[in-house]
Amino acid sequence: MINLFLTTTKSMFYRTIWMLFVISSCVFSADKLHRLCSAPFRCGDQSDLSYPFWIPGREACGHPEFKLECNTSFAELGISSVKFRILEADYTSGIIRLARSDYIGALCPLNPLNAPFNKEVLPFSPGTDMLTIYYKCPDFSESVSTYIGDIDCEDDNEDYEESYYVTRNLSSPLLREIGGFLDGFRGMCKINVSIPASGPSLITFQNFPTQKILKKVLKEGFEVGVNRECSRCIYSEGACGYNQSSSGFVCYCIDGRHNHTCGSGNKAAGLPTRPKADAGLPTAANTDAGLSNGEKSGLSTGAKAGIGTASASGLFILVAVGLFCLISRKRKTQAAQPTSKGLPIMSLRKKTSSNPLLLSNSNLVNRSIDFGVQVFTYEELEEATENFSRELGEGGFGTVYYGLLKDGRAVAVKRLYERSLKRVDQFKNEVEILKSLKHPNLVILYGCTSRHSRELLLVYEYISNGTLADHLHGDRAESRPLSWSVRLNVAIESASALSFLHASGIIHRDVKTTNILLDENYTVKVADFGLSRLFPVDQTHVSTAPQGTPGYVDPEYFQCYRLNEKSDVYSFGVVLVELISSKEAVDVNRHSHDINLARMAIAKIHNNALHELVDPSLGFESDSEVRRRMMSVAELAFRCLQQEREVRPSMDEIVKVLRGIKEQIGESPEVVDIGGDDVGMLRHNVPPPISPENDTWTSSSEDMEAIPF
Repeated sequence: MINLFLTTTKSMFYRTIWMLFVISSCVFSADKLHRLCSAPFRCGDQSDLSYPFWIPGREACGHPEFKLECNTSFAELGISSVKFRILEADYTSGIIRLARSDYIGALCPLNPLNAPFNKEVLPFSPGTDMLTIYYKCPDFSESVSTYIGDIDCEDDNEDYEESYYVTRNLSSPLLREIGGFLDGFRGMCKINVSIPASGPSLITFQNFPTQKILKKVLKEGFEVGVNRECSRCIYSEGACGYNQSSSGFVCYCIDGRHNHTCGSGNKAAGLPTRPKADAGLPTAANTDAGLSNGEKSGLSTGAKAGIGTASASGLFILVAVGLFCLISRKRKTQAAQPTSKGLPIMSLRKKTSSNPLLLSNSNLVNRSIDFGVQVFTYEELEEATENFSRELGEGGFGTVYYGLLKDGRAVAVKRLYERSLKRVDQFKNEVEILKSLKHPNLVILYGCTSRHSRELLLVYEYISNGTLADHLHGDRAESRPLSWSVRLNVAIESASALSFLHASGIIHRDVKTTNILLDENYTVKVADFGLSRLFPVDQTHVSTAPQGTPGYVDPEYFQCYRLNEKSDVYSFGVVLVELISSKEAVDVNRHSHDINLARMAIAKIHNNALHELVDPSLGFESDSEVRRRMMSVAELAFRCLQQEREVRPSMDEIVKVLRGIKEQIGESPEVVDIGGDDVGMLRHNVPPPISPENDTWTSSSEDMEAIPF
């Protein structure tokens, strides 16, 4: 019996030693590719490049369709005889910017070609659109609109041949009026080339269609995003590469190759977890910092991989030595104790009841909401608001009062309704979001009462100039109407705040003009985060019951209960329409077809009646510059109100478009031609469904009065 035991144990010992050497060799082989592909490389003027770009010596780390040519000045990507110059590669933000090399500073290359771009590997960013240039066409100079112009190419040696450019793809509603001419371009023009370009830059170009600005648009290039598969691989502590045998993506991990991600193995091995999927690849700066300041920046990826491998090898050795010691011990004890059955196995039991740290854990959870902001007593705020006698307004979850603290700060104090069953959730939402976010266009949260206080009170900075709704169609609209320049600034600042929220993983969920505050300088402060939701970075949407304000709610969210950041985009589209029209989002005093402002806007656009929608006091009819920019904002609102979320712009793109519109104010373009059909550009075949205009559904807002919060 003893011999049988010893024989079995010896067998286990030798088998373990064999596994140790086999696994170690595999691990080191996998680690070699992991370390190679984890490190960024330099090409031309770009120093932090990685997948999907391919260079010799790193064949396993890049996609073969994205081979780079490196020289001392720049890095170029060659695709089907067409070269794209890399202008910027920021893996941290997840944005790579490219430009057609043959169109940098030129409009008439010697051999204009189309280049098939593999968007599965390197996807276009949402703000990228297509610009089409048609070469050697019949002369249409007397019949084309503003959105087509002629280009002087030296090789147009025949009098009847001209070159033209088109600012958008042929399916764009902007080109509706000249669709017949454009459809014939493919047959009548000898060459046509489609070039990716920045959508916001194209908006500017449409306002000022000149060759100078066209060259600038092409020189600035277009943006692509980081490969999604690669982002997930990096998040799991892997390195991105290409499998030649399977002709597909591969994720190199310390324990070998995987099709998608490394799972949890690498994290368990002690490697750091990246904060988000698009956190990007290590940069040369990070590597240098890590070498010089090890304690601050940590070890490099390769060093950590080596430590993980060594730890795994050491674990196997310990197991082997342990088995050997066990054999020796068994030999000594077998003679003295021939029977070893039933030996007790000692275990350590956690005595949680006696651990003071664990005892205090529940208290920490209960009081965590108080950390990060100043905690006021109920009595302090009762005195500051003169016993809650100076009411500013009411909202869906509470009443807001003016107050003056002992230190002289003017504040707005929100007193949550006792009857609201969700008041604790709203309280926690606002504190958790606002205590960690700082942006010049977000309202400042000074503090709150303890959740154990007599009442739940939130204390904000006081914004003295009311809400945007007050100035557009409320009490302040007649006495102090907002000029067009102020409205454009309000749009930019509001979009900037929402873009910041989305970048922080937060959906506001109640974007409306009553939640946009204005200070004495008309600076925007976005407020009311009671309905806001933290948005998981690895999900495309969150399923939740529709909440918000009638007239602003995303129809797809209302119908399908699927919330994402594009829901805020729809609501912001309604705000844009309010800015150009000075009309309320929902007004039962209007005609039944026009009660909902979004529905009314779409109808006016389809009927070529934009002039009937806009506020006449803003100068739409008298000022050509204002008219042009209001049309651009109307187009942006039209895009925001689209039914399909995928075609709505992101808030980041909206900010760029609005800033582009503003930057053109006061400039004198080479050619200024508004064209005959000012609103036809915004027409669309099928109007999108409109946000509900009544409260036959459950709304979180019990009162639609203009309130600060």
